[in-house]
Amino acid sequence: MRLTAVFRAMVMALAVLVLGLAGAAGAAAPTPVPSAELPGQVRALLDLLEDPVVRGWLAERRAPPVAAASESATEATSSAYLASRLAALRGHFQALADALPGLPAEIERAIGILLLELEERGLLSVLLPILGFGVLGFGAEWLYRRLTAGVRQWIGAIPLETVNGRLRAVVARFAFGLGMVASFALGSTGAFLAFDWPILLKEIVLAYLLAVVATRFAMVLGRFLFAPPSALMFANVERFRIVPMSNLAAVFWLRRLQVVATWLAFGRVTVDILGTLGVSPEVRQVLDYVLLLGLLVIGIEIVWRAAGSERAAAAVRSGSTLRAALVTAALVALWLVWIAGAHAVFWLAVFILAVPPAIGVTQRSVVHILRPPGAEDATSNVPSVLTVSIERGARALLIIGAVVLLARAWQVDFVSLTMQDTLFTRLLRGALSAVVIALVADFVWSAIKTLIDRKLFEAQGAGAADSEDARHRARLRTLLPILRNVLSITVLAVAVMMALAAVGVEIGPLIAGAGVVGVAIGFGAQTLVKDIFSGVFYLIDDAFRVGEYIQSGSYKGTVESFSLRSIKLRHHRGPLYTVPFGELGAVQNMSRDWVIDKLTIGLTYNTDLDKVKKIVKEIGKELANDPEFAPHIIEPLKMQGVDQFGDYAIQVRMKMMTRPGEQFTIRRKAYALLKKAFDANGVQFAFPTVQVAGNGDPQGAAARQVLAAAKPPVAE
Repeated sequence: MRLTAVFRAMVMALAVLVLGLAGAAGAAAPTPVPSAELPGQVRALLDLLEDPVVRGWLAERRAPPVAAASESATEATSSAYLASRLAALRGHFQALADALPGLPAEIERAIGILLLELEERGLLSVLLPILGFGVLGFGAEWLYRRLTAGVRQWIGAIPLETVNGRLRAVVARFAFGLGMVASFALGSTGAFLAFDWPILLKEIVLAYLLAVVATRFAMVLGRFLFAPPSALMFANVERFRIVPMSNLAAVFWLRRLQVVATWLAFGRVTVDILGTLGVSPEVRQVLDYVLLLGLLVIGIEIVWRAAGSERAAAAVRSGSTLRAALVTAALVALWLVWIAGAHAVFWLAVFILAVPPAIGVTQRSVVHILRPPGAEDATSNVPSVLTVSIERGARALLIIGAVVLLARAWQVDFVSLTMQDTLFTRLLRGALSAVVIALVADFVWSAIKTLIDRKLFEAQGAGAADSEDARHRARLRTLLPILRNVLSITVLAVAVMMALAAVGVEIGPLIAGAGVVGVAIGFGAQTLVKDIFSGVFYLIDDAFRVGEYIQSGSYKGTVESFSLRSIKLRHHRGPLYTVPFGELGAVQNMSRDWVIDKLTIGLTYNTDLDKVKKIVKEIGKELANDPEFAPHIIEPLKMQGVDQFGDYAIQVRMKMMTRPGEQFTIRRKAYALLKKAFDANGVQFAFPTVQVAGNGDPQGAAARQVLAAAKPPVAE
């Protein structure tokens, strides 16, 4: 598992643990009743029970054995809790069933109360101002757009090729959208508050105006995030899109966001107003369930429409239908959990299901905005440290915000709980600290890993062979992977130790024990320690790098990779050697700086050496002028002279200086040119021959020699 995934799972688990402990601690801390408020007889009975004699007598008469009492209490507590929950659930559904027959009557009574309120002022005198407030709101928004036409043109002309330009466009568009919402709110709500209204009508009208403002804010937010082509606020608005998606998807999600926001805002306001008009809590709860049912239908429609668009976009997309079915089942299960009254479980499930997609969308948006200059997307490039820092910071804020909202839904008061000194509160404080430590460790490790990955990505670039820049990049490719592994282990170990210390675990003995175990392992694994330290010093000495050809004893090959204890060498014929650092010994590096390649040829004794020298010089010039070989030749081919006189040839030595690894190709080309030039100039290569000499016919002499050699010896 990757380290980032480990941190993510740790944070999510700790967040749920924090809220669970907080809820348990809140439930385990009953509110004490002041003794002054107890009746006198009850107070006297409690004083009597505190008498040591009475307590001892009761213990002898009524207390069962300790183990049996504990088991009986546990069973009684569990059974009583389950029975109480079932009874509460049964009573809850019974109350809803009893409230259903009276639903029409209560709504009719609420409408009657509203009509009586309207009759006092006149229906027309109420509806016309309300309509006027809406017109004022949209008029103020239209005036805002007219007055800011120059600003919109400036925003539309912002270049988005650079990161700074995209960030400037994001800030400007968000500020412009907030200005639109503020203008509508001031034009509608501000004008409404300027008049004197009856309390009931004021509450109703203001609530619906705020619902309209909320839907307008959702619309502006959707246009800011999705930038659909229908939102013609700016020129070429698609290029300002925050969340990367297609135009069809942008229109789809904007419309669904508007539907969800409208349904929630107006539905919630209507249910609250019915409560103000005297509708019973049971009836309002039934309406809440109907409101949630409508939201469930909208969610299922969104899921299946999105799955249909995915299937239409790809030839084969079998996973979209299965995913849509699973999400639909999860939504129905959430609705049933809410109906059952298990609100704590409902909000926990929402937390688990909603936070990971929100984190994924946030990550995609941040990477899209902070992509490198001139790139359409950042999928093929390593993200910058700024991108990862903002993305991890946004992830931390999402997790913390979700935990806070979940705590509010569970009615957990962190302030009061942290002021207590019980086992639950200590665990709670430790869990909170562990969450913070995990988030900080995730942030630090992500920044470090991204910095190292970017350096490695930059070190992959091509450059002039044997230049200082090429050597620097090769050293980075060698050292940075090892540094990344060491830092990952370090960050994880420190984070785990700090988290254990935060939850109350004494890490001093743990560290001491780890030290003792480390010493024992060191004595038992001296070879391993030798390999590790040898590798460290090889790297410090810069003895070899990834991609270089080295030889050590019987091992030779190209360095492919390292680990903490060994090196992998790829032989030029294919075999891969894995050699511990401790067995390398002296290393012969054949890929550094330059090599001198010496060529030796055998010529006949009647060869004109001056002519040979001129021929070799011309061939050296030809190789040096060849575009294929010129970049790799440091000193051209030249003749050094006669090396020795052999039995049948004059040994002539030549040499040239080339880049490491290139001498083999240049040597083969040089041999071919030498053969061609020698043939053209009458220079002959020497080879072994046998010459037979004698008086008379040489053929007869040769035949006599053969017969003499084949004649068997005469026995004496």
